[in-house]
Amino acid sequence: MKTNKRKQRKRILAAGLSALMAGFLFLCTAVLMPAGAEPVSAAGQQEFIVGFDAEFPPYGYMDEDGSYVGFDLDLAEEVCRRNNWKLVKRPISWDAKDSELDTGSISCIWNGFTMNGREKDYTWSTPYVDNSQVVIVKKDSGIAALSDLKDKVLVVQSDSSALAALTGEDATDENKALAASLKELQQVGDYNAAIMNLESGMVDAVGMDIGVAAYQIKGKEDSLVMLEEHISSEEYGIGFKRGNKELRDKVQKTLLEMLYDGTFAAIVKKWGLEDSASLSMEDKTYIDGGTVPAVDTSALSTPAPSEAAPAEEGESGTEAADNNTSFTFTGILKKLAGGMLATLGIFLLTILFSLPLGLGIMAVRMSRFRILQWIARIYISVMRGTPLMLQLFVIFYAPYYVFGISTPYSYRFYAVIIGFSLNYAAYFAEIYRSGIQSISRGQKEAAAVMGYSRSQTFFRILFPQMVKRVLPPVTNEVITLVKDTSLAFAIAYTEMFTIARQISAAERSLMPLFIAGIFYYVFNFIVAFVMEKIERRLDYYR
Repeated sequence: MKTNKRKQRKRILAAGLSALMAGFLFLCTAVLMPAGAEPVSAAGQQEFIVGFDAEFPPYGYMDEDGSYVGFDLDLAEEVCRRNNWKLVKRPISWDAKDSELDTGSISCIWNGFTMNGREKDYTWSTPYVDNSQVVIVKKDSGIAALSDLKDKVLVVQSDSSALAALTGEDATDENKALAASLKELQQVGDYNAAIMNLESGMVDAVGMDIGVAAYQIKGKEDSLVMLEEHISSEEYGIGFKRGNKELRDKVQKTLLEMLYDGTFAAIVKKWGLEDSASLSMEDKTYIDGGTVPAVDTSALSTPAPSEAAPAEEGESGTEAADNNTSFTFTGILKKLAGGMLATLGIFLLTILFSLPLGLGIMAVRMSRFRILQWIARIYISVMRGTPLMLQLFVIFYAPYYVFGISTPYSYRFYAVIIGFSLNYAAYFAEIYRSGIQSISRGQKEAAAVMGYSRSQTFFRILFPQMVKRVLPPVTNEVITLVKDTSLAFAIAYTEMFTIARQISAAERSLMPLFIAGIFYYVFNFIVAFVMEKIERRLDYYR
């Protein structure tokens, strides 16, 4: 009878714990989800979700107010205003842009997106910017022409137009020869990292878009210069999912209306891109069928560029745009503190779910049934043997690519928590197993002689000793988790390190990254301090 009551109490306790965990997850979702992550439209208002790289000034980046701004975003905002759409600015991981578009997470890719070499991969607008790939070097490097790059180290952004121009299928013979003459062609994740590599002397030159290059070297003309020779020329367009001509035509028509009434020219002037803007009423490039959507110019006003939000008087377009990125030290701290909430949420929820889950996996791993043992072994092997970033990709994109299910934006948060929890549970399971197996078998036999059941033996005798013994390795894993939270950027979930990178790109400075490093250190110091206190409290045998 007592045994039944004891089992009933355990069931009630387990149910209560499950309800508490579910409630805590719901609360954290509501509190920690970044502002604007799950947009809500007004009644009957269509959402237009722009996917962009938030580390790509002047086309898209974060300003000192924490808002995403840039040339392309200004164009998108005006397009939405004229169509009564709700604009959603969605920073994405550039490497995952195709998956974001395929799954419907974004309406288009609008961020200095190069058409050349991708003509058949998307449904395109007509080109609106003529861009070139250029090379930046140190002023005293002795490199004055592309031929001087022989036996030098050139760095480019991964999956960039510069990389395609040098190594792609459509690369010219001259560019292929140039690439072959290099000592090394390196790839980095973003242009800010490329510039830092150049300034620190790790590489000899950087290949990038001319618009971004002009932004990056502004204020650094005494140390950095742009070569006059260009690697290649290219065109920027707006990329829609293949076949989505209806949305493309609406956007294209609106852009042409903006061109006709002068709004497009005013936005170009604001961002100092007069030399590269190329939108034309006559251009039919990339438009299927060779016809652009008709624009009824009779209903439009006479072109008046000066009336459409020009730059501040007395400032050039580049200077006006550049003033938006003057972060103060206090401002950087505030923005990183906001991202710290997301980092803290990932940390706490991963600990909450992975610790007990690891205990369950350990039980399966030590089961008397071999098939269960092998299932647990395979699970642990996969979780420990593959990168956490890859696991996040699988969890986030599998619903669409495997089951055809489109997920809402908020699923990113759940995918991060699920991915981290499953990964760390595997490590904790092996740590627990080592702790249990380190306890002498004689204690189990003694407990059996005294009449203890298997569950009583585990929870009253083995479990307390196991906790004491595994606390140091668990502490190491917990500290690693603090730093691993930055991997959430892989599926475009915005946490502290992602924000630090965005601010660093806008400021062209390492300071935000150093401040983020201080945050991580302080966080880990507190975690280590708390875990050490717990370890001392449990060290009652000394």
